[in-house]
Amino acid sequence: MRTEEAIRLVAAAHTDDDLFGVDAPAHRYRELVAALHPDRLGRADERVRAAATDAFVQVTTRWRAATQGPGILLGDYRLGRLAYSGDLTDLYDVGADRLLKLPRQPGDNDLMAREAHALRTLEERGDPRHLPYVPRLVDSFRHRDAATGAERRVNVLAAVGNLHSLDEVRRAYPGGLDGRDAAWMWRRLLVALGLAHRAGVVHGAVLPRHVLIEPDAHGVVLVDWCFAVVGDGVVPALVPGHEDWYPAEVTAKRPCGPGTDLAMAARCMTWLMGDRAPRELRAFADGCRLPALHARPDDAWRLLGELDEVLERLYGPRTFRPFTLNP
Repeated sequence: MRTEEAIRLVAAAHTDDDLFGVDAPAHRYRELVAALHPDRLGRADERVRAAATDAFVQVTTRWRAATQGPGILLGDYRLGRLAYSGDLTDLYDVGADRLLKLPRQPGDNDLMAREAHALRTLEERGDPRHLPYVPRLVDSFRHRDAATGAERRVNVLAAVGNLHSLDEVRRAYPGGLDGRDAAWMWRRLLVALGLAHRAGVVHGAVLPRHVLIEPDAHGVVLVDWCFAVVGDGVVPALVPGHEDWYPAEVTAKRPCGPGTDLAMAARCMTWLMGDRAPRELRAFADGCRLPALHARPDDAWRLLGELDEVLERLYGPRTFRPFTLNP
């Protein structure tokens, strides 16, 4: 980078991310320091030397504030700690019980837009009683990296505390989960899917990492709606490393439906229970995972009623069973 270019960039930068960018801020900082450092100005005239020195002080001061202070600004949100690292995105704490979801690659902007569209659709069409089963979209906007010119779609979501994925549950119970514990998780997952399907939305990626539980209150939140289909359509992509979790219509790029989600939910639950799955629950799950989409159940609410009948035959009337991730 030439000195004159660096001076202009510093003068035009209104925010830290304008100045340092988002993709590689440390690299941009080193470029600016190299172009503006007083020892490297050589025979530059006094006007350029004075402007470069002033810009150098601004760059080093703002870099210290950005890296040692509260973080870089994206839109109206200042990035805090990295809270989660997802399949395609990183989620940052931005305060006020909010998480900012930033795709690592601009090529995934379409998936971020899908998530925003799906969550807006759920909020508009969904039963308010069941909306806590899905994330709430607070904001969605485009952010252009001043250093690279790359544009990213950013989603801001309301955060809920004390949530743990089914991956974490399985790690805590490597020998398999008791069917009575899996029962409330399955039931609440079907409520989340019933909410979505009645609103015309298919999640498209019901995987253990996307099903979050709140152990104490027996809550469930179904997250990561980047692969969702609103109306008719094809699931746009597979989560890397989970290709064998998907029903045939997804891998064959055929239209999906509610039965797509219900099959994946059943797979999550049998995987969670492992060898401890009662024969009756395993048979119930098999009925949700028939090869042809049209042969599977396609109504989550009706399926919930059928699951309750199986559970009552197995365990009797429902009672609250405390659950802990520290068995």
